[in-house]
Amino acid sequence: MAQQKLCSELASLSDIKQPQALVCDECIKTGSSWVHLRTCQECGGTHCCDSSPNKHATKHFHRTQHPVMASAEPGERWVWCYVHEEMAEY
Repeated sequence: MAQQKLCSELASLSDIKQPQALVCDECIKTGSSWVHLRTCQECGGTHCCDSSPNKHATKHFHRTQHPVMASAEPGERWVWCYVHEEMAEY
């Protein structure tokens, strides 16, 4: 993680989980589309972002309370904590 004071959820990350596939499984099930993808750092599930019609990453947080998502977009290296609304690059 970058040299900045981080919330406990971001500070506790040791390895960043990478997506198993570059798809939102929830969108695939419903025949919907997504804009960008995020990977849950607790369970490893990949979900669509808030710019996507279904906002599955945020819904996943509200359903599971898994607090941290990482961008699953190639070339992006950041994580987001839903609890503290804090982002950090890695």
